Amino acid sequence: MRFPTSTLCALLLAAPFAHAQIAPAPAASAPEPPTDLAPTHVHADAPAKAADNQVDLQDIRRFSRVYDIVRQAYVEPVGNHALMKDAITGMLAGLDPHSEYLDKEGLAQLDEDTTGQYSGLGIEVLQQDGGLVIVTPIDDTPASRAGVRPGDSIVKIDGMLVDPQNVDGMFKKLRGKPGSKITLTILHKGSDNPVDMHLTRENIAITSVKVRQLEPGYDYIRITQFQSDTAADLERKLSAMVGKDGTPKGAVLDLRNNPGGLLTAAVSVSDDFLDSGTIVTTRGRLADSNMSFGAHPGDLLKGAPLVVLVNHGTASAAEIVSGALKDNHRALLIGQRTFGKGVVQTVLPLDAEHAVKLTTARYYTPNGTSIQAEGIKPDIPLADLSVRKVDAAPELVSSEADLPNHLANENAKAAGNIDADGSAAEGTLATNDYALAQALNVLKGMALGRGAAVPAAK
Repeated sequence: MRFPTSTLCALLLAAPFAHAQIAPAPAASAPEPPTDLAPTHVHADAPAKAADNQVDLQDIRRFSRVYDIVRQAYVEPVGNHALMKDAITGMLAGLDPHSEYLDKEGLAQLDEDTTGQYSGLGIEVLQQDGGLVIVTPIDDTPASRAGVRPGDSIVKIDGMLVDPQNVDGMFKKLRGKPGSKITLTILHKGSDNPVDMHLTRENIAITSVKVRQLEPGYDYIRITQFQSDTAADLERKLSAMVGKDGTPKGAVLDLRNNPGGLLTAAVSVSDDFLDSGTIVTTRGRLADSNMSFGAHPGDLLKGAPLVVLVNHGTASAAEIVSGALKDNHRALLIGQRTFGKGVVQTVLPLDAEHAVKLTTARYYTPNGTSIQAEGIKPDIPLADLSVRKVDAAPELVSSEADLPNHLANENAKAAGNIDADGSAAEGTLATNDYALAQALNVLKGMALGRGAAVPAAK
């Protein structure tokens, strides 16, 4: 499914972070801001009262008085431009964690977030309780290679304590020129001992889709975030694999630690695995915010069983895909409850270099469920576990073939290895990625059940 550029650029799903250390979206082609917006102080899900539709002159006088006091009495001089910018920023920040004022620099960062190219560390960061918490490190970036994990907290940046009063400044420190070095003092989740991590910034060109075989007949699809080219990349890579190896018996779609991205990309990816049904609906106060997206014929996997891996880092656009595939009974979800970011943002330009990114709608899964602050519960819960191989002495006798003078199997293949039953490979996968190993086992069961299905009598 493809969308007009203006729609693609204007509709974003709020990612679970204040500023992303990832790759942001062109906003220049966003629609003109509506002229009939209701007053901003009216809460979206509360009926507007007549009194609330009038601007209180006392509020204006109070604002003007505070403005003058700060300008005249603050310990250091503050310019009018800076004060007005901070006032606008504060007004939007008071609405929710995802609405914000964008200047030229903010628009450039937004463009990076949706195109997948920027210079930095490769981390998604959330402002929480005055600190910086890692939502997820992005695959194959300096942060992921250094061992940064979801839920970690950034305590210091280059030896300087994170300042809750200057979060924007802290975010800016994370980015920099390629090759420049930075030291993050990280507190791992569940630990009391901060550790220093020495990282080197890189040009991050995020490939949002990776496709490979887990084993013959079973494919693995990893989507790290939803960018403008994600659906086209998925279609190209998966079609090439199907053309080479044939339609798989089943596939695992890995959306763990996927922070989201573009709504339109999530709709297109969902459509790639569905032949029919609703994908997502959005509802807001403005007529343009009320939309419904449906699937079209053309399942890339031709109905082969699908398992979706999710966890607490699966957010926004990734939750749209998870909800669409779950509610349409197209896939089985395995893992942990998702993040619960169920709001849509629209970029409303003010002029060529300034815009407002405003939460304008909630989205709902095909069953009409809002996942805002609730998340999506998996069909099969799976704790975040790891396994290791138990050291044990080798078995001298593990089968009849180890006994002296045993009778040979008359159908045995010459030089065959009866121990090559796949268990060693399964054990390696389990120790590397326990959740993926479990997903593959479930997928095999689904494939067997599908193969054993008996056609209904006519």
